[in-house]
Amino acid sequence: MTEPAPRLSPAAPDARARALDEAQDWLIRLQAPSDQDTQAFQAWLEADEHNAQAYVDAEALWNGAALHRLAGDVQRQRRRSLSGRLRTYRKPLAAAAVLVVGLLSFGNLPTRLQADHLTQVGERQRLQLGDGAKVLLNTDTAFSSQRREGQEVARLLQGEAYFEVPGGDQAPLEVQAGPLRAQAHDTHFAVRYLDGLARVRVQRGDVDLLAASDQRVRLRAGDSIDVGPAGFSERQRIDPNKELAWVEGRLVFENCPLSQVLDELRRYYPGWIINRNARLEQVAVTGNYRLDQPLETLRALAHITSAELHEYPRLVILN
Repeated sequence: MTEPAPRLSPAAPDARARALDEAQDWLIRLQAPSDQDTQAFQAWLEADEHNAQAYVDAEALWNGAALHRLAGDVQRQRRRSLSGRLRTYRKPLAAAAVLVVGLLSFGNLPTRLQADHLTQVGERQRLQLGDGAKVLLNTDTAFSSQRREGQEVARLLQGEAYFEVPGGDQAPLEVQAGPLRAQAHDTHFAVRYLDGLARVRVQRGDVDLLAASDQRVRLRAGDSIDVGPAGFSERQRIDPNKELAWVEGRLVFENCPLSQVLDELRRYYPGWIINRNARLEQVAVTGNYRLDQPLETLRALAHITSAELHEYPRLVILN
């Protein structure tokens, strides 16, 4: 059963203001977070019981109608001085307005400019390429494709994609993902590209791989391998029905540490998942869960691990 959100004791006005100021800073910093930013944010949430509520309040302010009106004002006046009327707003609105401009001007702009197709967190999208290959894009994915000299070339800029490549007389599909180049014909396989590392998992047929180091490998059904700047990892044998369950809209775990389960759920949950109990990290989890219900999965995990689950807008904390 889901535990109700904890009742927080009243904080002193100075403490509330400090927490809200820090939360606004985190809203800006987390638009393009590094691994260190993510770890620091989790530490900040755990440092004081009021910080989580301050972050929720700051995000509510960011999403409010008044702030959207302010965003329009900022865009219309971005070439003018920011003195005058804008300075009459309270600091929370002004800080969030800077965030609006930053998102509109930068965000993940380089990737977005290169992508033909983008999925949001928790979204999947089906495509068909010009050579008849079918593609399923997973959560938070950027993808593009084009035809070059009679061959279809697909680029996975970030995220994960599953390819169903037909047989026949056409040229093989080429897939590029960071340091990886793959050639595929009459096969089904998946490519994940995150944080500079590409992972290939083959469900049916063969896939020929080329790394940036000029190494070459042929994978067969049930094979998995990672590709980084230094080349290939050791080839692994996997159960495609489990490892590629996301293609069918499921997440399957078998004796998997809860820390790894939470890492995977974070890819599908449009918010933050924080574990404040280190003893839970190595609890083994076995289960089959719906991909499109990450919050329900978290509730189920809290139940089977006897953890407390505190739910806020776009933030879930396990204790």
